[in-house]
Amino acid sequence: MKKNFLKCTAAGLIAALTLYSCDDSGNYMMGDMSFERTITFENVVTPKDFVESGGFQGTGQPVILPGQSVSIKFSAGKAQSLMFSTMYGASKDWFFASKQPGIKLFDNNGTAITGDVSSEVLLWDNGTKDNMTGQAESKPIMQVPAVNAAQLMKLNLAFNDVTSEFTLTITNTSGGTAHETPFSPGVWAVSNYNGSQLLNTAPFFTPNALSNPEITDIAQMGDIAKMKAKLNNETGIMTGLSPALVVVYRGDKNPIYEAGKKDDGMGLKEIAQMGNVTKLQNSLQSLPNVKGVFIAGNAPVAPGSKVMTNFKAEPGDRIAYVTMFGFSNDWFYANEQIIDASTKGDVTSGTALFDSGTGIDQYPGAGNHQALFGGTPQAESMLISKVGNQYPVPTVQNVIKVTLN
Repeated sequence: MKKNFLKCTAAGLIAALTLYSCDDSGNYMMGDMSFERTITFENVVTPKDFVESGGFQGTGQPVILPGQSVSIKFSAGKAQSLMFSTMYGASKDWFFASKQPGIKLFDNNGTAITGDVSSEVLLWDNGTKDNMTGQAESKPIMQVPAVNAAQLMKLNLAFNDVTSEFTLTITNTSGGTAHETPFSPGVWAVSNYNGSQLLNTAPFFTPNALSNPEITDIAQMGDIAKMKAKLNNETGIMTGLSPALVVVYRGDKNPIYEAGKKDDGMGLKEIAQMGNVTKLQNSLQSLPNVKGVFIAGNAPVAPGSKVMTNFKAEPGDRIAYVTMFGFSNDWFYANEQIIDASTKGDVTSGTALFDSGTGIDQYPGAGNHQALFGGTPQAESMLISKVGNQYPVPTVQNVIKVTLN
């Protein structure tokens, strides 16, 4: 993943010094009832190829006739692009599709591209029907020669920087040309980005290869049902996790956060926005009721990976933990319920996803102000609260597993 995503300073990568006293040999001077536990944080999210996808059709009727327009609204960060496809209706098996890996949405400086992007569309021959007779054939998908798709279809992009949402307007401009045609209903998708690459750069077809049933249905009949079902199955929010901070403490108040109140400036914001544990680590070590602060991991925790740390405690001690929902503006996972330090087993059920209230939210994994894309959240000052259902975020148990042994 990008170096500026979820990075921790060198100090944050070293297990925190604790407030336990030590004897001359450096061993902790704890009571005879002291014990040691290992806490493990595992990223169990199932990666999906696409962060968003969907279909589009005309207004009042499915097809988009010459002179008519249709709009698609979607979210994206600077590494992502929009892919779409629709049938060239007046053909046996031609279809329009964006250049792969899709319509470029941001320039090299990370500035959104707006206005006319019609040059990003191409016209393809699916190779499954003879263009004259309509008889079945089996040829590779090839670009249709001598037809400028941009003269038949106008594409216009608009962008909302606060929400990181684009609106693509597709207009049928084929009227009066030698290639006048209606457009069929179509499909679109935005690939998931894992911090270094797109997960799928060619969702609909592979140029110069034989077609597939999904794009064939679009090219021959304008039927998007199969392709839309395939995309739906491969679409979902995913995320990395940051290194996790674990604190051993005494008392009834979780020292990391308090729901219903604003961020106190001790360092939760830095974890929730950038995955940086250093400030909170240092702040917690100065509190009288904190007995130790520990860091699990030293790099982003990708799907399928896990990190762990050991900690020492005594009867009566409690623990709390926090890790960033990496593909967000300012979200974090933390234990919602008080956890006795002597607990063993899976404690995921006591974990919740919170919004720190310090940065304006954007679609998870598709927001240009998210650390994933090297951005900085736009500031807000709201109460710490549970993340709601504005976005289709997987349940806690489908993203993170926390275990004590």
